[in-house]
Amino acid sequence: MTIPPEELLAIGDRVVGWANDDEQVEAVVAHSRDTEIRAYDGDVEQLSSAETQGVGVRVVRDRRVGFAYAGSLDEDVLAETLAEARDNASFGTPDEFVGLAEPDGVTMADLDLYRASLVDVPTDRKVELAIELERISRNADARISGVDSADYADSIAAAAVVTTTGIRAAARETGAYVSASVMASDGDETQTGFGFSVGRHTDDLDLDVAANDAAKRATRMLGATKPPSERLTVVLDPYVSAQFLGIIGSTLSAEAVLKGRSPFADRVGDEIANALFTFVDDPTNAEAFSATQSDGEGLATRRNALIVNGVLQGFLHNAYTARRLGAASTGSAVRGGFKSTPSAGARALSVAPGDRSQDELVSAVDHGILVQSVSGLHSGVNPVSGDFSTGAEGLRIANGQVGAPVREFTIASTLQRMLQDILAVGNDIEWLPMRAAGVTIVVGDVTVSGS
Repeated sequence: MTIPPEELLAIGDRVVGWANDDEQVEAVVAHSRDTEIRAYDGDVEQLSSAETQGVGVRVVRDRRVGFAYAGSLDEDVLAETLAEARDNASFGTPDEFVGLAEPDGVTMADLDLYRASLVDVPTDRKVELAIELERISRNADARISGVDSADYADSIAAAAVVTTTGIRAAARETGAYVSASVMASDGDETQTGFGFSVGRHTDDLDLDVAANDAAKRATRMLGATKPPSERLTVVLDPYVSAQFLGIIGSTLSAEAVLKGRSPFADRVGDEIANALFTFVDDPTNAEAFSATQSDGEGLATRRNALIVNGVLQGFLHNAYTARRLGAASTGSAVRGGFKSTPSAGARALSVAPGDRSQDELVSAVDHGILVQSVSGLHSGVNPVSGDFSTGAEGLRIANGQVGAPVREFTIASTLQRMLQDILAVGNDIEWLPMRAAGVTIVVGDVTVSGS
């Protein structure tokens, strides 16, 4: 069991209570338990179970900020961590915009993100799930020649943020998922595919869905050839669109704007996407795997509309970027746990869904490709210009029908043009173990480079 939020708040209260009159102090106190299991050939190949607890302290004094953290919640360690943060602040660079977040009156959403009974699920049961996933994956199709990996993972986490500025917030969450990666063979040819299922408890996981999706993705790529180079319509599978949406969301962070890494800086109020495209970051949506009640600075999370009917509404802010740009925090401070300071970013991105299924969208495409996976996307995007080029594989679309598989090609465009060239959005929103939900998206006039 994790340390109850009330106890984490009490620890934060103690640290903040030691603050001097001439400084601001923030204490982030966290405790988590994480399990990861990989099965192979009917047995456990890897198993790790880690318990982490600690405190991160920020001190702001004389327009300078200092940070320190420790992996212990012992009283003497707490005091030493505060002293170290104070010392680090003395070496900081003066910045008139530094300062802790302050309460803004937004009420915390009442989210059901914690399953207490996950604590009681024995490790043996989790091992059984991984082994069973491998068995189902291996038998999902006669052409499956092997299982690269069959994984189970879960997390039980609680955290609290307490500040001298009046913030006092705590929350706890659970999450679990299974994922399978399989190989399908036909003669000398081998193709791979993946599948997964996510939830907040082991009871939410569907092994058949993960295994069958992996088998489908692998087997339908058998016989794939390299397509010719041309411009055509691409239909992005939900898993692919989620990756693109995550990158677009990162460019709409005020931190990216300040660092000169957003092609959408200075475009608030402009129509940057097709009018049918509405894009939000909503950590208060309990369906999102990454949903949460409070951000990394203890402010209530909220629904932030980034693009509405194609028009850019604004950027995601934490307390610092808001001061720098004369805005207000959007409750979008993110941090990698108690060991890091907050940045500004998205948590739960999604697109307003359309009213047609993927099959219906495909039926309206005369000549195109259904892209089912991409590779090297994050390294292939220039965050300044928006240019991207990524390897891909998928299935040809001819006269509204999915046809032969194709691979070893690249798709290239810019984020700006892709948003303008969106032709349709599906109704198949799929929440994934990442910060963006996937949905089928049809994009016209994309350059495909193949043979």
